[in-house]
Amino acid sequence: MATASHQDPGLVADGVARFVPPDVDPSTLPPSFALVEPLPALGAVPDSWRTVPQFDRTVDGLVAIIPIDAGTSLYGTGEVAGPLLRNGFVTECWAKQPFRIEDDGSVVPHYDERSKSLYQAHPWVLAVRGDGSAFGVLADTTYRLGIDLRDGIRLTCAQPFPVIVIEGASPQDVVRRLADLTGRIELPPHWALGYHQCRFSYYPDGRVRSLAREFRKRAIPCDVIWIDIHYMDEYKVFTFDPERFPDPDGTNDYLHELGFKSVWILDPAVKAEAGYSVYDEGVSEGHFLHDAEGHEHRESTWPGEAALPDYTRPETRAWWARHTTEFLEHGMDGVWVDLNEPSPILPLGAELPEDLQHRGGNGLAPGSHAQYHNVYGLLMAKATEEAMRASRPERRPFVLSRSSYLGGQRYAATWTGDNVSSWQHLQWSVPMVLNLGLSGQPFCGPDIGGFAGTPSPALFAHWISVGAFLPFCRTHNSLAGDQEPWSFGAAVEEVSRHALERRYRLLPYLYTAFHEAATKGLPVARPVFFADPADLSLRDEDHSFLLGGDVLVQPRLLDTGAHDFRVSRGAWRPFSLAREDSVSDPAHPVLRLRDGAIVPVGPGGQTAEEAFAGPLILLVSLDATGKALGRLYEDAGDGFGYREGQYLLTTYQAVLKDGVVEVSIAAREGRRTRPVRALDVEVLTDDGSRHAKGTEGETISLPFEQ
Repeated sequence: MATASHQDPGLVADGVARFVPPDVDPSTLPPSFALVEPLPALGAVPDSWRTVPQFDRTVDGLVAIIPIDAGTSLYGTGEVAGPLLRNGFVTECWAKQPFRIEDDGSVVPHYDERSKSLYQAHPWVLAVRGDGSAFGVLADTTYRLGIDLRDGIRLTCAQPFPVIVIEGASPQDVVRRLADLTGRIELPPHWALGYHQCRFSYYPDGRVRSLAREFRKRAIPCDVIWIDIHYMDEYKVFTFDPERFPDPDGTNDYLHELGFKSVWILDPAVKAEAGYSVYDEGVSEGHFLHDAEGHEHRESTWPGEAALPDYTRPETRAWWARHTTEFLEHGMDGVWVDLNEPSPILPLGAELPEDLQHRGGNGLAPGSHAQYHNVYGLLMAKATEEAMRASRPERRPFVLSRSSYLGGQRYAATWTGDNVSSWQHLQWSVPMVLNLGLSGQPFCGPDIGGFAGTPSPALFAHWISVGAFLPFCRTHNSLAGDQEPWSFGAAVEEVSRHALERRYRLLPYLYTAFHEAATKGLPVARPVFFADPADLSLRDEDHSFLLGGDVLVQPRLLDTGAHDFRVSRGAWRPFSLAREDSVSDPAHPVLRLRDGAIVPVGPGGQTAEEAFAGPLILLVSLDATGKALGRLYEDAGDGFGYREGQYLLTTYQAVLKDGVVEVSIAAREGRRTRPVRALDVEVLTDDGSRHAKGTEGETISLPFEQ
């Protein structure tokens, strides 16, 4: 009798089926890294199941073939440069620092639409049929996987793998079920939704302090200042340069006094230097990767020759967590884990040998780097996040990871890596964020302004104006030049200030969208076709995007010319957030509110803490029947009291009757005390707006003529 396996074929959940090649024994397949928990088969796949992969063997290995009907649009595949619509593209799930070979033969460490692999691996394709129904395909393997979308869906891997198919009535259904399987983000702290300022690098510590003072002096909203690798002593992880950063505790205290949080970087590479305690421990306790002959493997990275931790070992993760805990005692608020594909620095384009040996443990079998390479970044982020959670149980952890794997959203946010200061990379930043969201990672954004190179004033102005509405909002650049909001002159500084004021006023709504991501698995930034999945004209619209379900963002992403925005049916009414009427700069996106929606807006401020306090404005856009609904989620902004009911989820309703709009609370949930605050209602119309004031909790009425 065959032994039951967690990789057995069959139905594994409602609308979810697993398929295994007929010549493969399911018990020989590795456990899933993508799934939150093993999913044993509940029964056979019914004959009526619509999407059934066919398996074949070629010289390249196992191939899973999934035909698609005409009119089917393909998305997902995680972190990819290029357009939102992925039909016709070939990519590869293999986490790596991308390098591009120029026409003159030189190697450049940046990516473009020809790059088959970037920093993360998401073996996942979302397919939306012509009628708006959808299915998703998950190749449940950590090995290198080819994704060919030129003729249907074709998945190729040298090792056998199961295929999980999710069926849904809409793309939203499929994305929600993907989150059920691979996990949702944790609610981030309020401050993580603010604006972040970073560069490679701000040093010495005096420059970090002066940067913080400059933000407050210029009254530009900002919550977080980031510290890159130049704080380290000779780039040795868990150390501090005695001249550049002699007092990390004092630096963090100074930032905290001015209302800032700090995020400091950690790289996995450990300098191979006898007498350096972290390295000595790693050697004596067996924490580093070995080659096929059992010798310690080294790569050339920022500190020089360095060894790499084997995060498949529970002992190594515990060792890393211990050092991270000691590191956090200096007052850091978040941790940034980088170069964790893992990537050497030299020679350019180098990768780790696939025959390196991981020793595993506690459920992870020993295996080669070919098997564990794609989850190296996920495991490092997991160890770091668990260290933060254990050392600060009263605070929500914040980790940003450059590399990850499908399901890594459970442990860390991400960004789109080392982009370039160009209009093309600005344009790609939107579809990159959207496809990451469709692949289970809703907390992401680009380096505003571009990491490599220096943007023109116009490019930076446009970039920060759209970046202000993406889930993760951070400016970051290399050593090429200054890239603060005031670095490009007074006009761009004002555009930047205005863009960030808009974000901070929208934070109550944005946080509510994050709550939806954390509880339902929907992305924060969503493609426009989510508004009407059956409308084929929306399928390749990737300049504009939805923020949550009710706000449409129409940014300017082109250097010259204008984009022809496509919108779904209905009245998407424009609205303002912060002095738009007095600002004519074309860099700012147009914001539109879906008819039938209510969006909560706060007072803004210099920090997220200020933005979540004070009076509330409800922006109301009535539908054709004279009704509207909207929700606001509130909690303490940090800690985990919301898990015990210490939150407030309010549903507001607006109803037009007999020439009067009445706005009231339709439903409430949670035990958090409702704040006593002023409430301003603004009802949008096609030719302006109507205003009324009141107090939270009471019905507010205003005369209204359509």
